[in-house]
Amino acid sequence: MDGGKFRDTMHSLNYGTVMEAAARNYMEEKTREDAHAKARARARVLDAKELCEDPDLEDIHRERVQAMKEAQERRMTMERTGHGTLTEVDEKEFLPEVTTTHRVVAHFYHQEFERCRIMDKHLSALAKKFFDTKFIKISAPDAPFFVTKLQVKVLPCLIFFKDGVAFDRLVGFEELGGKDDYPTAKLERILLKADAVVQPEKNESDSEDEVEEIRREAMSRMMRTGGFKANSDDEDSDFD
Repeated sequence: MDGGKFRDTMHSLNYGTVMEAAARNYMEEKTREDAHAKARARARVLDAKELCEDPDLEDIHRERVQAMKEAQERRMTMERTGHGTLTEVDEKEFLPEVTTTHRVVAHFYHQEFERCRIMDKHLSALAKKFFDTKFIKISAPDAPFFVTKLQVKVLPCLIFFKDGVAFDRLVGFEELGGKDDYPTAKLERILLKADAVVQPEKNESDSEDEVEEIRREAMSRMMRTGGFKANSDDEDSDFD
């Protein structure tokens, strides 16, 4: 065999040996990576299980359930006193209504005025949304004392009370654009700006599974991202 062929043969053998070694190293490294991945997955499952059984979350859940029960009882009590609907009152009932409730929107109306009926329609819708404010209506012709006392001269007239004190009002439809077909949202914005109503908190019925949802989201997020503390397997290095 001449020198050139010998060198080519040795080069081929050396190249083959190097490739075999590289393949072995790759397989060994891949095996270690797979083992680490499985270990991390097991750690995630264990940590997620611990999260689900976290006593702090259980305490939060119990407190939340108790708060929801109390809120529901409060809501039922308020419903019995007229919250959530547009309630008609007479002159004798008017003063107790506005002095025993934190926020009251009182509509002075005339039964023959079309715009008063339009106002009633919008107020009925808003009473359901802004439950903490009591919405009442009183016939102006049948309440001369309060019409005079509160200087009600144009109907419809909304007077806003807070702790028994009249602090603002909406007279006629001028601020509503002067048209009969204004949207309820326009009246809502006026009431919010005047602080006659406040944005309701999240509905309690929508929050019954809030803690459980937090728990599921946290577990899902950690399962996706591997966002757990390192374990002993993760601390190994392939460059030792």
